[in-house]
Amino acid sequence: MRIKILLLTFLALSIQAAVKQPNILFLFTDDHALNALSAYGGPLAKIAPTPCLDRIANEGMLFKHCLVSNSICAPSRAVILTGKYSHLNGQLTNREVFDGSQQTVSKLLQKAGYQTAIVGKWHLKSTPTGFDHFEVLKGQGQYYNPMLITNGKNVKHTGYTTDIITDQSLKWLKQRDAKKPFFLMTQHKAPHGRWEPALRHLNTFEKVKIPEPPTLFDYYSGRSAASANHKMGIAEDMGPNRLMFRYSSKFTPEQFKIFDGHFRPRNEAFEKLNLQGRDRTRWNYQRYIKNYLRCVKAVDENVGRMLKYLDENALAKNTVIIYSSDQGFWLGEHGWFDKRWMYEESLHTPLLIRWPGRVKPGSINANLVSNLDFAQTFLDIAGAVQPSDMQGRSITPILQGHTPENWRKTHYYHYYEAGGHGVPLHYGVTDGRYKLIRFPDSKLDTWEFFDLKTDPQELKSRYTDKDYIQKINALKEELTRLRSQYKVVE
Repeated sequence: MRIKILLLTFLALSIQAAVKQPNILFLFTDDHALNALSAYGGPLAKIAPTPCLDRIANEGMLFKHCLVSNSICAPSRAVILTGKYSHLNGQLTNREVFDGSQQTVSKLLQKAGYQTAIVGKWHLKSTPTGFDHFEVLKGQGQYYNPMLITNGKNVKHTGYTTDIITDQSLKWLKQRDAKKPFFLMTQHKAPHGRWEPALRHLNTFEKVKIPEPPTLFDYYSGRSAASANHKMGIAEDMGPNRLMFRYSSKFTPEQFKIFDGHFRPRNEAFEKLNLQGRDRTRWNYQRYIKNYLRCVKAVDENVGRMLKYLDENALAKNTVIIYSSDQGFWLGEHGWFDKRWMYEESLHTPLLIRWPGRVKPGSINANLVSNLDFAQTFLDIAGAVQPSDMQGRSITPILQGHTPENWRKTHYYHYYEAGGHGVPLHYGVTDGRYKLIRFPDSKLDTWEFFDLKTDPQELKSRYTDKDYIQKINALKEELTRLRSQYKVVE
């Protein structure tokens, strides 16, 4: 009997050893719009393909409806780390300093035996905690010659930031403890403004006219006063830095000669034209969108470098790759750049996941998932305990083709940074077809309601339409329920 017990114990331990915890590689960008990722289709897919990112989708699952809880940089990152809405993790806006003493997914993965690292954009002001290794940009960082705060020390680098973040990620992968599974967050600055392309991409799209979105000249007449008061217009709000009349990075002389040599003569030619009105808007759009897409191109190339490393070092089969961004972004739709609103282009963020042997290649999912779910998904992949105070849900059942019967049917959104780019505080609920938004500011205090099936571009609020009164009331009840469920007190 004793021998039998010993044999069974040995067998159990052998099985446990054979089932290795998968590595987790989280590839993350800033402000990556779905329309700038060709796996999602859209008008730019053939003009600006992203083959390396598409590879993740082709070999894994693409999520059509990954919705953020608060469409702005620092709060989105805090939600991913904590699995909690902004009002509970304390990061309501970009202004706060993230409380690194609280429970985070990186700390929980450390306890589960993972070696953890973050390289790239942090944007939370505090020192990263729960990471065995960190190399993070100070603030937004710059596109050229970044300084990376490396385990507490300032280290200067020369080169293009997207390339350098990948260089340092690969360096860590090569030097890590290979006996432990890893959790690596490679987080790019790109394609966040101000959009300074890599030198090798300055002429990309040079002779191409990028199609204008049909709502480039939106006058906001079908909605409340909220959207009309924006300050994110391509026509009037981009400014010289975003349009490359002034540069943000500190270049080396050699870099500056090439970079300025590209933009200066084009800027001088533009100024001679003295364009006004719609002609000026169209010129601004072409300048903006081309630089944005050039920054995305560098991201895609560097994702390819990461994939190649995994392939060549026998890591691909046991590494889960998750690609996402902190929120969506406007690429000229409604005449805008930036994010923040609960409207579709800002609310949606890309999500691609490859998990060899677990996720059917080429899968497309239409469930409502959220960045709120990322922390618990990481923990579930690792086989670690998911704390009960986290507010999302692991999407691993969905990855394996099984949507739980009680999966969310609605999503709650809450934006707090009132005033930034003219966007007021607002919150709302969507079920994927219908969307209800409240702007509670005392001067505004208004509602908007959209039917996304009949009005996918959200040009006409139907809040006062009697035909929708039952649906509006039902969503108001659901909004109240969700605010109670998520413990919203504001």
